[in-house]
Amino acid sequence: MAAEVGQQAPDFTLFNNDKEPTTLSNSKGKTVVLAFFPGAFTGVCTTEMCSFRDRSDSFNSMNAQVYGISVDAIFSQKAFSDANNLNFPLLSDYQREVGKAYGVSLPNFSGMEGYTASERAVFVIDKQGVIKFKWVGENPGVEPDYDEVQRQVDALN
Repeated sequence: MAAEVGQQAPDFTLFNNDKEPTTLSNSKGKTVVLAFFPGAFTGVCTTEMCSFRDRSDSFNSMNAQVYGISVDAIFSQKAFSDANNLNFPLLSDYQREVGKAYGVSLPNFSGMEGYTASERAVFVIDKQGVIKFKWVGENPGVEPDYDEVQRQVDALN
């Protein structure tokens, strides 16, 4: 079942690109942006993560925490983060449980039978842990409307 607007965000603990466990519920009191992406070092995913990086001052001024989430291993995410000077954590859903909990699993990604990635999706979660905005791309090549994500975060602060 997919996570929907108005529901409590499914809690999780994932390792970040610095090999530290990160638990979503520890972010209560902050607005959270979860940006699911299919894979590190791919063109659209790089553009997306860099777009969130470039807006970090706006998000930080609103006491918002951005997390990028993919099924990539923490080692790939660390290299991806370093290569793109990302200033927010990337979380590794290597067991693919969080994508499933949020309803954004993408099976047979890029024609690879049996390989499940994350769809490109964005969730904005309020300070109490309730999903207030959800966007799921119609295909992995479609980026979110970054201005709309920013408006959603601004509206919560």
